[in-house]
Amino acid sequence: MATSSIKVLVLHGPNLNMTGFRETDVYGKKSLEELDSDISAAAESMGIGIRILQSNSEGVLIDTIHEHRTWATAIVINPGGLTHYSIALRDALVSVRLPVIEVHLSNVHAREEFRRHSVVAPISIGQVVGFGGYGYIMALTALVNFDKEVV
Repeated sequence: MATSSIKVLVLHGPNLNMTGFRETDVYGKKSLEELDSDISAAAESMGIGIRILQSNSEGVLIDTIHEHRTWATAIVINPGGLTHYSIALRDALVSVRLPVIEVHLSNVHAREEFRRHSVVAPISIGQVVGFGGYGYIMALTALVNFDKEVV
């Protein structure tokens, strides 16, 4: 599939609006606005259509997934704290039948035990952790290069 036909919904979950302020030693010093700018610039350079949303509300994230099921060809999501327990978010991602890549700014596998469990990982085509905001760009790159049949 040509990259111009790839359309990615990027979702940031709860508390990611505090990126750049909250625990900068863990989540980095860039604000969410800076991360979104980097993501948009990378998508443009790759010829990918992009829509980005951050919400602290599980329901808003689920509604956005449903609303974009016919526009998007893939979803990149950092579920934040919803990673560990939101079956509703997981089910929404499954229901739209789009490839999903899970992203986390920190290396969740090197942190507290509860952060190592993701209900999203088993339904994702991949997971990018520990690379800060660059993880989103890695996910976009994967969508373009991983498997032309994925998106």
